[in-house]
Amino acid sequence: MYAPGVTVLVPLKPLAEAKSRLRGAAAGHEDLVLDLARATVSAALAADGVAQVLVVTRDRRAAAALRECGAGLLADEGRDLNDTLRRAAAVATGRGDGSGRAADRRSAGGVPLVAALPADVPALRPAELAQALAAAAGRRAFVPDAAGLGTVLLVAAPGDPLDPRFGPGSAAAHEHSGAIRLAGAWPTLRRDVDTADDLAVVRAWGVLRADVTTPAE
Repeated sequence: MYAPGVTVLVPLKPLAEAKSRLRGAAAGHEDLVLDLARATVSAALAADGVAQVLVVTRDRRAAAALRECGAGLLADEGRDLNDTLRRAAAVATGRGDGSGRAADRRSAGGVPLVAALPADVPALRPAELAQALAAAAGRRAFVPDAAGLGTVLLVAAPGDPLDPRFGPGSAAAHEHSGAIRLAGAWPTLRRDVDTADDLAVVRAWGVLRADVTTPAE
């Protein structure tokens, strides 16, 4: 079983820039993006085995709202998503310069544990995240999205770099880089929200506030 004490990194672009394919899908775009992130972070914080959730962002509004949920914060200083996650993982595991003021979370054996979770899995059930972390079993591993093309969770092997390969076709990229594809069903973990159709699914599940998921006219 993957040891308890995992630091989950949740990267989040500025609200006005994030989730461009959802623009027009709801009346308030920034409110929608923030609600996706808030639901994701709250679920991750409730998962067994998670020691802390660190949101990596440069958006002040998002930072304040997600701090209220119980998340820690790291400044987004990366050139792109993968650079952002590499930098954040280095700080979170004690290999960075400490400028993000992250605590160094370690397992009983003294090995830092880190994972990356996108900020758009609002239906996430904490038990599914806990199961996926356990299924990693100390290996670098990933969970593909519902379509099998993207990545909704990347877990580093204890003490090793996270080595993120997010972007188009990230599931194949992570697998080709040596990460283990985890085969659990985990429907709420695998349901990320990239498009209006994805939003319609989670809207039907009733996991987001109706006032921010109401379609724009």
